[in-house]
Amino acid sequence: MARIKTTDQLRQKYKLPKGRAVEKVINRFEEHSRNFIAHSPFLIIGSVRNDGQGDVTPRGEEPGFVKIIDDITLAIPDRPGNNRLDTLINILERPGVGLIFFIPGVNETLRINGVAEIRDDDELRELFIVNERLPATVLLVKVNEIYLHCAKALMRSRLWDEDTKIERTQFPTMGQMISDQINADTAMESQEDMVERYKQMLY
Repeated sequence: MARIKTTDQLRQKYKLPKGRAVEKVINRFEEHSRNFIAHSPFLIIGSVRNDGQGDVTPRGEEPGFVKIIDDITLAIPDRPGNNRLDTLINILERPGVGLIFFIPGVNETLRINGVAEIRDDDELRELFIVNERLPATVLLVKVNEIYLHCAKALMRSRLWDEDTKIERTQFPTMGQMISDQINADTAMESQEDMVERYKQMLY
């Protein structure tokens, strides 16, 4: 086994992309990308720290929680979380981001690459009011690339198939896993109690 160090070495292992794989990249929202985002309840944001360390975090709400502001701009509310602020701090240092949108039951995904900024304008935050609560900030992303990603990964994973799901009780609780990882000798919160606590903190 040898480490691949150059693009030339890598390309020896793969064919060159061609056809739709190359031609499908657009740089403005149109009918289908708008429709995909309108139906998506979940996305993943990729960002990079100033030291080059990569990071990926999830965002999710009811479909339509991400709003398209104009042909090249979308907005994502930042809801209450663990206050680590990994993605937001990364964006302050390196504003380039990659997004992947998912729709349950659809094996294709939508990918967006762009440049992000963090805003706290009241007018912008008010677009995302839920239960009379506003997000602390809103992420604005100016897009550079938009394209649909093929279904192969989700087909291979059978992500949406009912018979691939496991019962949550067959998996350790979040509290158990973290306690084991950090060797903490503390009382563990049950999965049910954790879910109920989270429900009070969603917005």
